[in-house]
Amino acid sequence: MIVPTEISITTVAHVIQLAVAPVFLLTGVGTILNVMTSRLSRIIDRFRVLESMTPYAVQAHLAADESSAQHEEMQILAQRERVIYWAISLCTICALLICIVIATLFVGSVMGVQLTSLIAFLFIAAMFALIGGLLSLLREIYIATGSIHRVGKR
Repeated sequence: MIVPTEISITTVAHVIQLAVAPVFLLTGVGTILNVMTSRLSRIIDRFRVLESMTPYAVQAHLAADESSAQHEEMQILAQRERVIYWAISLCTICALLICIVIATLFVGSVMGVQLTSLIAFLFIAAMFALIGGLLSLLREIYIATGSIHRVGKR
């Protein structure tokens, strides 16, 4: 059993100083998540608008081109939704790993246990999750801009 060691106020202050950088990183990841969820909301809103227009398109006997363009846009929106979902998931995993890093810093200090390797592993995993999330966001942006150029040529 691990017995907590006597810790001083200076030790706690030092651990808090060490935890400040991950907290700022956590704030940045939170901001990125806000951007991603806004993009997801826009995708969902547009999809619902197109979906609600579908029965009217059938009733109005719209030209096959218009119906086809609407269907194509819905497929692109579904693809964008899947990609942004991965971006949000990976950035959320990053945020959770950063929280675990902060908690591990404090636990290691209070318990007097050397957790340096675990902290390094968790931080590296958080960075890989963030990189994956940002790459997914970039992919979603490419899909969105590509669809504008494709639909704009009609």
